[in-house]
Amino acid sequence: MNKKVLLIVIVIIAAVAISVGVYTISPLFINNTINEPLPRTAAVVSQKEASQQYQKFISMNEKDKMNVAKHMSQKEKNMVMIGAAQINNTVNENISTAGKSNNQHTTTNNNNTGSSSNKILTGSFVGAGDGFHNAKGIVKIIPLEYGSNVLRLENFKSTNGPNVHVYLSTDKSASDFVDLGQLKANNGNQNYDIPNGTNLSKYKTVLIWCKDFSVLFGSAELST
Repeated sequence: MNKKVLLIVIVIIAAVAISVGVYTISPLFINNTINEPLPRTAAVVSQKEASQQYQKFISMNEKDKMNVAKHMSQKEKNMVMIGAAQINNTVNENISTAGKSNNQHTTTNNNNTGSSSNKILTGSFVGAGDGFHNAKGIVKIIPLEYGSNVLRLENFKSTNGPNVHVYLSTDKSASDFVDLGQLKANNGNQNYDIPNGTNLSKYKTVLIWCKDFSVLFGSAELST
């Protein structure tokens, strides 16, 4: 091979090597940015559909809701949740109204024993941490006269949902709980009567819980 041919071969190899090097290394030094908006029509349709699904679901009686919820896909459940989240409502109860409400829906899932608290217990809500369901604010257990207690939510705010309840529970999974009734509003200060005899040394976790879908929105640990 003469010098001229050798030189041509070297030039070709060098050109290929440089091209490969540039192709491999260049992405390290090049920044690409894209910022696409959500298609407006798609967003409107989605919100409208979610609202319709939510309205359809809550129009059912309690038995039908429980049966339908068991057979819903995750996508269908999310649609109902999104529809509920579009609704914001607020209640603002004074502490003076505590113990005077007629909460007919208060039930327990066992026979509780124990005595009322003689101290104020407090806790701060922490959201479920799934990026969608959330609750924040302060919860207090306040002793009232005649040995009764009230659970009070202050500066409370949560994601809305279907059939959301307030539980006193032994854990975050609602394996053993006292149901204080349906959440009155997803914003504001509100009071919930605690059944006499509830063992507050056992039920130390407050849950904001979607009863239909068994979904946690937020929890708070009570302490003195």
